[in-house]
Amino acid sequence: MDVARLAGVSQKTVSRVFNGERYVSADVRGRVLQAAEELGYRLNSAARALASGRTRSIGVVALGTALYGPASLLIGIERAARDAGYALRVVNTQEGDPAGVAGAVESLLEQGVDGIVVSEPIDEGSVPLRAGVPVLVLGAPATFGGPRAVAAGVGAESLARAATEHLLDLGHVTVHHLAGPQRWFAARDRLQGWRAALAERDRAQPPVIEGDWSASSGYTAGRELATADVTAVFAANDDMAVGLIRALLEAGLRVPEDVSVVGFDDIPVSAYVTPPLTTVRQPFDAVAREGLRLLVQAIEKPDAEPAPASDPPVELVVRASTAPPPTGGRRPSGRGGTGGA
Repeated sequence: MDVARLAGVSQKTVSRVFNGERYVSADVRGRVLQAAEELGYRLNSAARALASGRTRSIGVVALGTALYGPASLLIGIERAARDAGYALRVVNTQEGDPAGVAGAVESLLEQGVDGIVVSEPIDEGSVPLRAGVPVLVLGAPATFGGPRAVAAGVGAESLARAATEHLLDLGHVTVHHLAGPQRWFAARDRLQGWRAALAERDRAQPPVIEGDWSASSGYTAGRELATADVTAVFAANDDMAVGLIRALLEAGLRVPEDVSVVGFDDIPVSAYVTPPLTTVRQPFDAVAREGLRLLVQAIEKPDAEPAPASDPPVELVVRASTAPPPTGGRRPSGRGGTGGA
């Protein structure tokens, strides 16, 4: 082995150094680490870990789902971690498993990660957890005890307010809400933002319809809303908005001439449905970068005062699915209309 030859020790001694075993003198350990660095040895990250006490790895607890929001956030986390010089180790959880987060955290701690990102968007009713490393919680209340717990990506309420205010500014008397499943923290935040916007302008709050994030649930909600006195709807994600529009068009209603619709996320297909969807763009990359900045600071500067998280930018993408309310009242719905989303 080149490292052993350059350091003037046996291969067994090199192995002891990299494995962190005792009974290796400081002089020998230093020579082995220096030799590994000079040779650019593949395990030089391990050498640095032994010298610094850190593995330069970050664990992620994430819900195993293909939904656009959680998947996009995970991609942003991976990019931000790589840019910060950290490797990523991901453990997925399953919806409906209250012990999933605790088990995932324990697995990551056993792997020796320097910090943990919890991107777990569902309230499973779990008890507060403790971790022996800094923890970043994304888009949910921080329920971790330990050396340092920070949070980021908790601004969905302000984004939902912007979506609702856009419809009110167009002249709609009130706005209906197609909510996401209320076990999800993000769905609760969007519901709260909708309520706050209506309350601020002293507008009536219509009954909420709850979907499950899917276009199918949006379609079901749209069939119900097509028979009601509705001129504006804020859907908690774009998939549900797409299904909602399809149902309205099939009922003979025009979007936006009869009913305006705003979505949330700005998924890639939003610009190409009929009509193109007005929506709020989620700043996944910005949230991931801000969160990783806070976590890396907590890892590398444990005695520093934690910096406050900055609010995510609000970006309303106005397209063709929103307009002022019809002047003569909404046209009655009639089955047999054409159109598609």
